Amino acid sequence: METDTRSLDHLGIVAAVFDRLGIADVIDSRMPKLRQHKLEHSVIVKAMVLNGLGFVGQRLYLFPEFYERLPVERLLGDGVNASDLNDDAIGRTLDAIYEQGATDLFNEIALKVMGELELGVQRLHADTTSFSVHGSYEGFNGGRSIEITLGHSKDSRMDLKQFVLSLVTNQDGIPLFAKAHSGNASDRNTIIESFLKIKSGLNLEDCAYYIADSAVYTEPNIRMLGREMKWITRVPATIKECEMLLDSDVEMVECRDARYRCFSTTSDYGGVQQKWVLYQSEPMRDLKAERFENHLEKDGTKARRSLAKLKRREFACEADALKETELWARDHPLYRFSHISLKKVCKRADKKRGRPKNGEKLIEIYFIDADIELDQEKVEKTKSRLGRFIIATNDLNIDPDTLLSYYKGQQEVERGFRFLKDKSFRVAEVYLKKEERIEALAMIMVLSLMIYSVAEWLIRKRLQESNQSIPNQLKKPTQKPTLKWIAFMFLGVTEVNIWLCGEKHQKIANLNENTLKIIKLFGPECEKYYGLER
Repeated sequence: METDTRSLDHLGIVAAVFDRLGIADVIDSRMPKLRQHKLEHSVIVKAMVLNGLGFVGQRLYLFPEFYERLPVERLLGDGVNASDLNDDAIGRTLDAIYEQGATDLFNEIALKVMGELELGVQRLHADTTSFSVHGSYEGFNGGRSIEITLGHSKDSRMDLKQFVLSLVTNQDGIPLFAKAHSGNASDRNTIIESFLKIKSGLNLEDCAYYIADSAVYTEPNIRMLGREMKWITRVPATIKECEMLLDSDVEMVECRDARYRCFSTTSDYGGVQQKWVLYQSEPMRDLKAERFENHLEKDGTKARRSLAKLKRREFACEADALKETELWARDHPLYRFSHISLKKVCKRADKKRGRPKNGEKLIEIYFIDADIELDQEKVEKTKSRLGRFIIATNDLNIDPDTLLSYYKGQQEVERGFRFLKDKSFRVAEVYLKKEERIEALAMIMVLSLMIYSVAEWLIRKRLQESNQSIPNQLKKPTQKPTLKWIAFMFLGVTEVNIWLCGEKHQKIANLNENTLKIIKLFGPECEKYYGLER
């Protein structure tokens, strides 16, 4: 008797969701297999997604090492070997994705997913992030590929070149649009481009809301978004009108969420009539008040040093000296002069030292003599304004509570970026040498996020629909498990192959009550990977 074991774990779920969404059909129709290639491009893409969602700390492109311990044929099809998943096969697929257009291919997959699932797209959240890359690159070839270059790093890795990824998800965090950009791309341009492309590329409902952070809020962008697309965004505090409202003394009312208060007004910034809602978050105010107090002492030291420097300056006239005191007060709004006066001094015109001669012409100069103190009234006023922010929308009928709820969903796209940069995923560590392949790999990264998000959405939906639950990390019932927790629950699920008298017998070992429940909730596509075909 001979035995062989292969780790299946949660990868059957990943493979099942890939199949359920019909992604292979889209890829094979756009990139048909050539005669000299053994595997379809869809199989290579599926293999990369399985690697990316393996949660084993290996980089996405480490083939075939990742598959040497896995049941490759069960996951990828009869006749597929780990050795087939080599660098050449991966490279050919990445090149094919680039030639087809990574963004266009992903858009077509997103359309397919929307057709397969009832996602209920009402809110679209857009954001960008940067991915630092290591090593040297072939360099920008002047074509249509992205440029790996220095830019504003959101990971504070200013020493590394990077590329930028723009992402649009729905309210459940499922990616519906993705595009890689050159490393120096600007948020204000990439986000508006994402909105316009997703509107033209996907058949979305007219009632969909397009939601982004303050980077998108500029006069040209607001005019471009116009009145037809419903949009929601935070208003930058650098805008004068916003600054005035943030500092205004207005009567705010409590929101449904008692942690927030709000005040509604209107604006026509950018020539578009819109609703502005001023919010104040109590938790944010308390947090910022603590930081404010911690910085107040440091600010006092800086203010006194600045004043000492001012007092050493010479002024030609009283008017110049008084003007400088006004400028100083403007730069230090939390302090006021407890005492201020001007001292007049006569000096020799030739600037020589010593007693002036009789009849020698003298010049008059002025010094500032002043003391400062903390303006407690302004300090208290500033503290009372902490935790304020303004959200704008061109939907004049939306109520402040709904507006706040929709905007707070922006955390879904941020959660997606955290997932892509997680050390257990490792796709952020890109070492490919061609910009074209990095652009294609970015699409695979987001496709992996799509599979992860859909799997999580599906299991939560089916747990709720069937009124069932599974135990969470604390052994308490939950209907909202993460896919990472499910992956942990499936650790140790193994394909066992036994040869008796030359005949092969196969079974799946280490399934239990909870894993069986999960498999059945995912449906027949999942059951076949775990040997539970009906």
